[in-house]
Amino acid sequence: MGIVVQKYGGSSVADATSVKRVAQRIVATKKAGHDVVVVVSAMGDTTDDLIELANEVAPLPTARELDMLLTAGERISMAVLAMAIGSLGHEARSFTGSQAGVITDAAHGRAKIIDVTPGRIESALAEGAIAIVAGFQGVSQTTKDITTLGRGGSDTTAVALAAALGAEVCEIYTDVDGIFTADPRIVPTARQIPKLSYEEMLEMAANGAKILHLRCVEYARRNDIPIHVRSSFSDKPGTWVVRTEDVDTMEQAIISGVAHDRSEAKITVVGVPDKVGFAASIFNALAEAQINIDMVVQNVSAAATALTDISFTLPRTDGQTAMTALARLQDTVGYERLQYDDSVGKVSIVGAGMRSEPGITARFFQALADVGVNIEMISTSEIRISVVVAEALVDAAVNAAHAEFELGNDEVEAVVYGGTGR
Repeated sequence: MGIVVQKYGGSSVADATSVKRVAQRIVATKKAGHDVVVVVSAMGDTTDDLIELANEVAPLPTARELDMLLTAGERISMAVLAMAIGSLGHEARSFTGSQAGVITDAAHGRAKIIDVTPGRIESALAEGAIAIVAGFQGVSQTTKDITTLGRGGSDTTAVALAAALGAEVCEIYTDVDGIFTADPRIVPTARQIPKLSYEEMLEMAANGAKILHLRCVEYARRNDIPIHVRSSFSDKPGTWVVRTEDVDTMEQAIISGVAHDRSEAKITVVGVPDKVGFAASIFNALAEAQINIDMVVQNVSAAATALTDISFTLPRTDGQTAMTALARLQDTVGYERLQYDDSVGKVSIVGAGMRSEPGITARFFQALADVGVNIEMISTSEIRISVVVAEALVDAAVNAAHAEFELGNDEVEAVVYGGTGR
C-alpha cells in the first residue's frame, strides 16, 4: 500500500486524551499496511495564547520573533503525539517544518511554500517509522529563518508533503464529519456532501467556508492530490475533494453549498472624477499596500457632475491600512470622501450545476428578499454567486438560501464535536 498523509487540527489534539485517540487512529492506519506521515496543528488554543503572550510583552512584536514563538505550538504537538504513538509500540519520529524540508519565501506570518525536499521523511518511512511533522511552518530559502504560513498553514503543509511524497491521499481530520452544505452552527440541518470538485471547494473556501483553506485546495488541484476530509471523533466516511471528472454528475446538485464570511469590510470612495486612469490609481495604491480586494462595484457617473462612486470589499484586518493608503490619494485623484463599513458579511451559493441551470440568480435574490435581506453588492463566477449584506442578517441569508435550494437533511442534525469546525 502507498503513503497516506494525515493532518490533525488543533481541536483533534486539544488535550492528552485527544492525543491518545489520534495516536490510536494513526497506528491503525499503519497496521493496515500504509506508510504514514502525520501533520499536526498546535494543541487547542495554543496559538491564540502565544499571540496574546507576545502582545503582553511587546505591543508590536517583530515578525521574525513572532514566527519563532508561534512555531513552538506545533512542536509541542508533534513531540507529544510521537510519544503517544511510541507508547502503543510503534516508532514515531517528529520533525519541524524545516527538518521536513518545507522551504518557503521570506514573508513572515504569511510565507508561501516554494519547494519541499522530504529526504528525512522518506528515510524515516524506509526504516518503518511513522513521521510526525509540525504544520504551519517552514524555513526561508534566502534568510534561513523560521517562517509561518498563516491561516490554514497546517492544511497546506499536509497537501504539499503529500505531493512531494507521491501520497495516494491527504486526509484532513477535523471536528466535523466532513464538508457540509452550510455551517452546521448556523444551519443545524446542513447535509454532509459526499464528494466535491476542486473548483467548487476553491469557491467555498474563498468565500468563507473554513473547513479547508484556499491555498491548501489550490495546491491539491495543481498536484492532483485527493483530499479526504474526516472527523477524528468518529468513523464516518467524510467528504472527498477530487477532480471534476471524478464527481458523479448524475448525482450532483445544482447548488452544492452555501458559504458565508464575516471577516470583510467595505470601503466606498465617493465622488471620484470619471476620468481615465483614476480607478487604476486607487487600486495601484491598494496593491502597493499588499491588500487583496474581493468585490468591486463602480456606479455610472452622474451626467451633471461627471463623478462616480467606487465600492470594494477587503479583509477587515486590512481596513485601516487601506484607508491610510487611500487618504494619501485625495489630492491627486480628487475624490470627495471615503466611507468605511465593517458591519457587513458575504453570503455565497456555490455549485457546478448552475452553469446549465437558468434562474438561479432570481431564486437566490428572491429568497433573500422574502426574509428582508437587502443586497449591497453582487459578484459572480461561472459556479458562484456572492452578495454582501448587513452582518446582522448573515444567518438569515444563509438559512434562506439553504432552504430555497433544498440542501437540508431533516433526518439528522450535523454534529460539531470540538466546537470550532477545525
